[in-house]
Amino acid sequence: MSGDRYPISDQNAHYFLTFTVVYWIDVFTRPEYKEVITDSLNYCIQNKGLECHAWVLMTNHMHLIVRAKEPAKLSGIIRDFKKHTSKKIVDIIKASSESRKEWLLHKFSFEAQRTGRAENYKVWTDDNHAIMLEDGHLFQQKLNYIHDNPVRQMIVANPEDYIFSSAADYCGKKGLVNVVVD
Repeated sequence: MSGDRYPISDQNAHYFLTFTVVYWIDVFTRPEYKEVITDSLNYCIQNKGLECHAWVLMTNHMHLIVRAKEPAKLSGIIRDFKKHTSKKIVDIIKASSESRKEWLLHKFSFEAQRTGRAENYKVWTDDNHAIMLEDGHLFQQKLNYIHDNPVRQMIVANPEDYIFSSAADYCGKKGLVNVVVD
């Protein structure tokens, strides 16, 4: 994406990605916003050629280990995912009794106008901090980093107890997103 210092050079390789909400705003504090993410990930897996190996959704960002299955291109999947989830989240904010409704909409609108990179509202930053996972050691390191994120933030004591993550899948349970466990 434009301005990203970590470009996706191989559209079908495995990447560690980070998607960040503009201004690090804590959007993902309500279940309905989180469900937009899990539903959208599953849609991309089922319909767009995304292969997800790991993910975690925090309050203001998410990490993933993913790849696009040919002929799909990872950059296109990311673009569509961010655009769709942005619109859905803004629609939910507008229709809800969100206590921060006006503030959130103002921030997202301001960022869209400031950057000129969205029509009305911009929820995600443009960059993805894409790191190609060229070997198994780096893959495992990033997998551990993803699953330990909620533990480091003292949300849960054990990675597999965090619902909005793939850690449970790696412990033999079924999580919310259809991941490929290596």
